[in-house]
Amino acid sequence: MNRMKTFILLTALTLLMVAMGSAIGGRSGMIFAFFMAAAMNFFSYWFSDKIVLSMYGAKEVTEQEAPQFYGIIRRLAVQAGLPMPKVYIIPSDSPNAFATGRNPEHAAVAATEGILRILSGDELAGVMAHELSHVANRDILVSTIAATIAGAISMLGNMLQWAAIFGGGRSNDDDRGGLAGSLAMAIIAPLAAMLIQLAVSRSREYMADESGARMCGNPLSLASALRKLENGSRMLPMAEARPATAHLFIVNPLTGGGLMSLFSTHPPMEERIARLESMAYRPVR
Repeated sequence: MNRMKTFILLTALTLLMVAMGSAIGGRSGMIFAFFMAAAMNFFSYWFSDKIVLSMYGAKEVTEQEAPQFYGIIRRLAVQAGLPMPKVYIIPSDSPNAFATGRNPEHAAVAATEGILRILSGDELAGVMAHELSHVANRDILVSTIAATIAGAISMLGNMLQWAAIFGGGRSNDDDRGGLAGSLAMAIIAPLAAMLIQLAVSRSREYMADESGARMCGNPLSLASALRKLENGSRMLPMAEARPATAHLFIVNPLTGGGLMSLFSTHPPMEERIARLESMAYRPVR
């Protein structure tokens, strides 16, 4: 269900971007939008992992430097049939973790110093199984594509606003209705793209929770870890966190509730924990 939902959402993003390109310059605008998205995706595919690791000051560690942490990841990677990823530690007291990399052969997992202090061995295994599930499911690539297309649509929205104001765009009408319609699309389309991107991210988090629980063999350990991380991230927010990379982390490093939950990169924590607890009553393979 989550895979189908992701496919539908990515298709919607693509169609929205094509529509934006068409509104700006007809067929030529569509072609321009396509090549712009392709270029942005190429850059993100090859370099986004290095950028995000550098952004958070992550330091690569060896098994000798972090034996327990490294050993947990190696054991889970072997169980899942994945190549051993590079292992990083982030110098932050805020408890969190993420995975990055363009594919399983070039993956990296990172955890903050804070998460290594507050979680038990079983809970840490649950968290890293969640992150390795992102690697196995190629969620990093999917999320990067969604974020890149959404960003491109936002750029096209800005272009469409200027085109509408100065008489550009596909329509030659000079009436106010044509201008209002173009401006409305320039505002609504980027907002819709952002909401779709966030929905993709939430869908992939549910998948990683489930497959991570199966990988580590203990859904309750991951559920317990999520409770601690939710509370810990509220008490010690990650000051260096950025909205563009929030979707990478296992818990949202940015705060916000109520209406802002619609704009969250992560599903409601209560729902994630409830799903994991329900798995404890079913056989886990």
